[in-house]
Amino acid sequence: MIRISLVIPTHNRAVPLLAALRSVVRQTLPAGEWECLVVDNNSSDDTAERFAAFAAAHPGVNLRMVRETGPGVSYARNRGLAEAAGPIVAFIDDDERVNEAFLASYLHFFDANPDAVVAGGRIIAEYPEGRPSWMSKWTEMPIANPMDFGDAVRPFPAGRVPGGGNMAFRRAGLARYDGFDPSLGRVNGRLIGGEENDLFERLLRGGETIWYVPGAVMWHIIPPSKLTADYFRRLSYNVGVSQRLRARIHHRMLKARLMELVKWGATLCLAFTMTPRRFVWLLRLRRGISRGLFGWPEKAL
Repeated sequence: MIRISLVIPTHNRAVPLLAALRSVVRQTLPAGEWECLVVDNNSSDDTAERFAAFAAAHPGVNLRMVRETGPGVSYARNRGLAEAAGPIVAFIDDDERVNEAFLASYLHFFDANPDAVVAGGRIIAEYPEGRPSWMSKWTEMPIANPMDFGDAVRPFPAGRVPGGGNMAFRRAGLARYDGFDPSLGRVNGRLIGGEENDLFERLLRGGETIWYVPGAVMWHIIPPSKLTADYFRRLSYNVGVSQRLRARIHHRMLKARLMELVKWGATLCLAFTMTPRRFVWLLRLRRGISRGLFGWPEKAL
């Protein structure tokens, strides 16, 4: 009997998807208790063919693929929720790898906490060609979103929510929250996100506790293409756009803009704690977010 389903949305990234799957098939949980469901979101490369070959080479693992034509990761994640066979559904992205106890850790947590609806795990940033010297913990967050809140199960700290690439839900408890909003989330390379933050906000408003499960470990692999000035400029701006869209949905635009002004004050204070180069990149981050949040045109930063 399938007790937990792992969903991986993918779009035109066959090579990193196979790397992620190689970590998935090493799970310690008995093969009959879990499945891995890949949601092909309109890929035009050879994702389907490569996945079929991988699945054929691992006949003892429940691997399957469905195709979702709705554009964007929110459509893909909602399709995964609808198609999953297990009462617990975990999500990762196709540019990650997970530890061998990933699914067992989530399943043990939900078994031990029957009222829990949502959880997230540890995220470790991995830089195959090295972590850049300009990066501080502040500029790393929108790129890799690392998180480590200790070795014990606990509620997420105030103001923090799981990363979209390491989260799990009890399907029965999630049903009344309507899943992921398709108006948010990345589509065809656009860097607008926030679909998971929007869902977590609804869960918190509904009285749910978001739990941290340290045994579910994910390594977020950051290629050099995500460490360029152009990518950082576009990402920063679209973080702000995402915040503006969510503020509009939840009717808190004034609060979001006031909080951005507070963050500018905190940013300027950080000038005394870091090297000039790191502070310049932090200013680029803040300026890009502000442009997106206030609806100003994107400019080269």
